[in-house]
Amino acid sequence: MTALVDHDLLAFDREHLWHPYTSMTAPTPAHLVTGARGCELEVDGAWVVDGMASWWSAIHGYRHPALDAALAEQAGRFSHVMFGGLTHEPAVGLGRRLVEITPAPLERVFLADSGSVSVEVAMKMVLQYQRGRGRPERTRMLTVLGGYHGDTFDCMSVTDPVGGMHSMWAGLLPDQVFGPQPPSYDAGAPELATWAAGLRSLAARHAHELAGIIVEPLLQGAGGMHPYPAACLQVFREIADEHGLLLVFDEIATGFGRTGHLFVSELVTPDVLCLGKALTGGYLTLAAVLTTDEVARGISASEAGVVMHGPTFMGNPLACAVASASIDLLLEGDWSRRVGALGDGLATGLAPLRGTPGVRDVRTIGAVGVVQLDHPVDVVAATDAALAAGVWLRPFRDLIYAMPPYVTGPAELDRLVAGITAAVRAG
Repeated sequence: MTALVDHDLLAFDREHLWHPYTSMTAPTPAHLVTGARGCELEVDGAWVVDGMASWWSAIHGYRHPALDAALAEQAGRFSHVMFGGLTHEPAVGLGRRLVEITPAPLERVFLADSGSVSVEVAMKMVLQYQRGRGRPERTRMLTVLGGYHGDTFDCMSVTDPVGGMHSMWAGLLPDQVFGPQPPSYDAGAPELATWAAGLRSLAARHAHELAGIIVEPLLQGAGGMHPYPAACLQVFREIADEHGLLLVFDEIATGFGRTGHLFVSELVTPDVLCLGKALTGGYLTLAAVLTTDEVARGISASEAGVVMHGPTFMGNPLACAVASASIDLLLEGDWSRRVGALGDGLATGLAPLRGTPGVRDVRTIGAVGVVQLDHPVDVVAATDAALAAGVWLRPFRDLIYAMPPYVTGPAELDRLVAGITAAVRAG
């Protein structure tokens, strides 16, 4: 039996609540969620497959017993305590797990409260490191076009300044250095060599003022769902080493198995690693910044001597407890097989859309499936078509894509593909 939609709730929402990237005065429709289970949401009274995993975070789906229990158990002790001068087992336990599962040099952990805050902290770390090493004139970041790193000001400054969603802030943001977008994942050696030469030349020209490099490794997410060759990661590493820069990998979207690697940083190790989204399995907001002892010592040598950041909810015990449970659940389960099966299913299911009218490209990487249109998507029409097919999607720009929970089974995956297909035809 389906629940009745509460129109009073929706009316108040429409008149008073802002939604992400939505007009307050002429909002697009918001759909009411009244329940969640496994890989499904109850939306407008009907159960639908969640193709978004709550913006890529709910990797274990909803109402998972292990995560519910971790949250309830910690709430029975204490829900929050300031992290200034105090510590607690959930934070220490999470820090230990993160150090164990990330590349060996990344052994210092800063617990932030959102993905964009972790990027802000990482960029502060880079600048303070350079000051501590006697290079205060190095204040700019090198990045590449097509990226997205969050909505706060420093994050916006390293997000694509032209094609990204923050172009209206040009002139108010810190002035960063943008290199060419990495070639597509199926690029040949000549194209890769041309790209690398261009980035190396740009870095050399600006080396005297550069502090670090920040990129989303292997997959640019909200900037365009653009996967690129793993060989590019080594180019970033070599440029950083050649010019004394710190390399920052923003794995907020790519971490915890999404691309088929537990962390892309397993392929090439950065100096600073940002994690978020799936860190708590989508239960609570939490992020982490991991860095090396060398970076920590450089920061300590700066005039401040400390990282100049300390969120009120830093190291929140509830979030840390559920994050540790989520990591245990991921590692104890067959996550690699699940991600591989989702990737195979998305690749097979979406392949018939390749070459159809209105479709520019179809691509997959890990548990990510993307259909790029040759025109801006009609978000409302595409969303409604997907919901009618029993699927929740959130298209943007010219992209209709899915990043589903890892617990999505074969039957739900078939529904997901059908929903994407319906959205493509309507959008």
